Amino acid sequence: MRVGIPQPLVGYTRADEVEAQGRTIDELLHDLDRQFPGIRFRMVDEQDRLRRHVRIFVNRERARGLAFPLGDSDEVQILQALSGG
Repeated sequence: MRVGIPQPLVGYTRADEVEAQGRTIDELLHDLDRQFPGIRFRMVDEQDRLRRHVRIFVNRERARGLAFPLGDSDEVQILQALSGG
């Protein structure tokens, strides 16, 4: 499926859109991490939850949590607010 990558993470993927697979958001993020090592940690914290500044949308619907189901033809958009000071 197509996955839109936010600008702060393009350094990992070298593209603002990539292909990845998974039946859930969690599986999708693991596949992204397999392809682009280190990217998952930028979106998921040590308690295995999406970081506060990350939002994931599936077909324009906000995915609430890593267990959110995915289909092969879904379009996923990852949004990441800049944080820090």
